[in-house]
Amino acid sequence: METGSSQARERKHWWLTNRKMLDKYLREARSLLATQESSGAAAALGLLDAALAISPRMEAALELKARSLLFLHRFREVADMLHHYIPSCRASSSAATGEDSSTSLSSGSIGSAAELRERTKLLPSGDEDERSYRCFSITDLKRKVVAGLYRGCDAEGQWRYLALGQACYHLGLLDDAMVLLQTGRRLATAAFRRESVSLSDDMFTFSATIRPLAVANGGAGGSASAAPPAPNSPLSEAETAAHLLSHIKLLLRRLAAATSALDACLPNEAARHFSKILEGRRGTPHAFAANCLIRRAAAYCITGRVADAIADCNRALALEPTSIPALRARADLLESVRCLPDCLRDLDHLKLLYDAILRDRKLPGPPWRPSHTQVRYREIPASLQALTARISAIRQRVAAGDGYDVDYHKLIGVRRGCSRSELERAYLLLSLRHKPDKSGSFVDRLEYDDEHRDVEAVRDQARMSALILYRMLQKGFSSIMTAIVDEEAAEKQRAMEVKAKAAAAAAAAAAVALPEKQLPVPPPSVYQGVFCRDLATVGSMLSRALPVKYEALSC
Repeated sequence: METGSSQARERKHWWLTNRKMLDKYLREARSLLATQESSGAAAALGLLDAALAISPRMEAALELKARSLLFLHRFREVADMLHHYIPSCRASSSAATGEDSSTSLSSGSIGSAAELRERTKLLPSGDEDERSYRCFSITDLKRKVVAGLYRGCDAEGQWRYLALGQACYHLGLLDDAMVLLQTGRRLATAAFRRESVSLSDDMFTFSATIRPLAVANGGAGGSASAAPPAPNSPLSEAETAAHLLSHIKLLLRRLAAATSALDACLPNEAARHFSKILEGRRGTPHAFAANCLIRRAAAYCITGRVADAIADCNRALALEPTSIPALRARADLLESVRCLPDCLRDLDHLKLLYDAILRDRKLPGPPWRPSHTQVRYREIPASLQALTARISAIRQRVAAGDGYDVDYHKLIGVRRGCSRSELERAYLLLSLRHKPDKSGSFVDRLEYDDEHRDVEAVRDQARMSALILYRMLQKGFSSIMTAIVDEEAAEKQRAMEVKAKAAAAAAAAAAVALPEKQLPVPPPSVYQGVFCRDLATVGSMLSRALPVKYEALSC
């Protein structure tokens, strides 16, 4: 008995000591987060990790840790910590295990039915005054049941949806972010409605509830309107969530419009909607922007703007270097213009990714990544087999000498036999649009999921890809312009020859048409009035072939 009592005392002492330490850690973490500084948030995160090491399921510590990670822009860690609440992740995991995927989002925060029954207190205890039963009614009982069911669970689970919704937005999971934020808002609204209903109509605890509410609102002499709002009040957080939710809905509406236009064979309209998403005033998550760039490249490819499509694929690969859809799209575009060496480079990179996936037996990254919705693991073996055959066929074409005959007309977007003005106009537009100095401007309009992301590396990769494309455009312009100049010179030579032949033919025809009497007769050179007595001189004159009037001669 003494041993059991001593162990109980030790457990009680251990629990009290740890409770004091937890309370201390939480107070210090709240004070550090109130400073709104990165160093304070990092220090608070260390304290919260220590608190969670003692009590891993402490709700207040989990909430403060999630808010600290959000403040530090470490959204991936928030998603890893609360990934069971992501709707797409829950659906994929339930589909993989054969479970039903129609479970409610709030089931994890509410708990089991036994816990709900424990939380529900339909009637007061027997030691209370029995006069509290005098206003018994079915409506009041129903309200009491609902208020008792959700009184404790909303405070525990509401922060999860708001924090995870913001993290999913920055990770590019806009559908999940919208569902989570809407769920958090519904929980907050329902909690406020139930609280207001119970305060106004619940006669069981009316007198006991009004008193602390009046004290909280301002005490005996103060009023609720006179008290200044707290700097981190729930209203400001609700406003932030509302603004973020409206922005998410706007992006999803534009994405739906672009997808519908693309399905309806209206690529120009689809490209316009994608451009609105990428060039908006507010920043776009980089994962969502990479997906939009790939889809806009498909729209450009349909309209024949191959250079613009390749540029969008370059931007998407600068944001996500291991994006399988972007590599596929750029390889197809390069093969369409017969730029086979660069196409082989992308296909080899894609083959390495497929081999890594099959070796690790899973897709790269966490299961909530947006790219996992576009790539299926079960499709990888067949894709790898087709990719290997494609690579061997392209290598044979390169060995046959067909790898350097680039179709520059298709790359620049001009017809064969175009004029000089058409080529100059198309090249001028492309050179201004894809100038390497301006290739990294899109990086500043995006939002990244990690504050330690090397933005300069992304900008350098985009600039290098844009420089390669710009040189291809320059080479294509020079090649086509040389052909046009040669064709113009040959045409000019042919025109001169035709003109000379026409002039000669016209002169010959005019000469035949004139009568002989109209031909001009040159005037004769005659010595008239020559008088000479020297016979030698006269003989020399007669020896010349000149018409001479002989009657003027005499001895």
